[in-house]
Amino acid sequence: MTTPRDSSAGDAATASGMPAGARTDQRKAYLYGIATVAIWSTVATAFKLALRQLDPLQLLLVSTGVSLLVLAAILLCRHGARGVARELAAVPRRELLRAGLLGVLNPFVYYIVLFKAYALLPAQVAQPVNYTWAITLTLLSVPLLGHRVTRRELLAVAVSYAGVVVIATRGDVAALAGGNVGGVALALVSTVIWALYWIGNARSPLEPVLGLFCNFAAGLPLVLAATCIFSTLPFRAELGQGLAAAAYVGAFEMGIAFVFWLKAMRLTESAARIGNLIFFSPFLSLVFIALLLGERILPTTLAGLVLIVAGNLLQRRG
Repeated sequence: MTTPRDSSAGDAATASGMPAGARTDQRKAYLYGIATVAIWSTVATAFKLALRQLDPLQLLLVSTGVSLLVLAAILLCRHGARGVARELAAVPRRELLRAGLLGVLNPFVYYIVLFKAYALLPAQVAQPVNYTWAITLTLLSVPLLGHRVTRRELLAVAVSYAGVVVIATRGDVAALAGGNVGGVALALVSTVIWALYWIGNARSPLEPVLGLFCNFAAGLPLVLAATCIFSTLPFRAELGQGLAAAAYVGAFEMGIAFVFWLKAMRLTESAARIGNLIFFSPFLSLVFIALLLGERILPTTLAGLVLIVAGNLLQRRG
């Protein structure tokens, strides 16, 4: 998921690009938050629908291009062409370089790995495993940010990864070798890449939507080059359904959801109230996976997801 930080009310104000103490509207905050969660709940299904006709690089090319257009339109509506030009001109070159380098992580490397994981795994496996990125962030913050991990956070890590094991093995550890170990490994690697992107982006002074636009503008040429070298351009009429699903991913998962979440965090009286909404997303996602993809949701998927969410909640409260 393309999500800004939401750890505190102060972070929420910073992430939204609005000053602390700006006017709040809890009702609207909930509406934006619920809309965001609804979008996030559909993306695992959209990934799999797109991957029925497109390979991961083709999916990423279309979704990144559409996302870039959506982000550009949002920036132009907010600031106008001159305002956007002024903002870009005011950004120090080192920060633009940082944004460009972060674009290598997101969207380029992160989504290639994530989409490949979805291509190899059932959606009900890939989606919960990818949801452990916040736990991965806790682990990486120790060597990269010098944070100390508490006993509660270590317990959260153990609980979440126990959930991954339950989902990946379907409750039978001996069956892991016979399953798609590579797909599970890629889903876990995607959490590392996203956590690294989050750490690199957390202190960026860029307004969040502008920063994401710069990331995607830097990543798109890499995606295009990789698609031309390792795949083919997907713009053919017979790929219409896959292209539509990829465009949905770009417009909503990579663009509109990000902006809605920022709006929710800007308007809320408490970042924790809105942040807790995200825990509905993986369960609602399973409903779409079952209805639209026809996957039979296994009891071990639900059990593992409960453990992963419990670990995330435990980590947040630590």
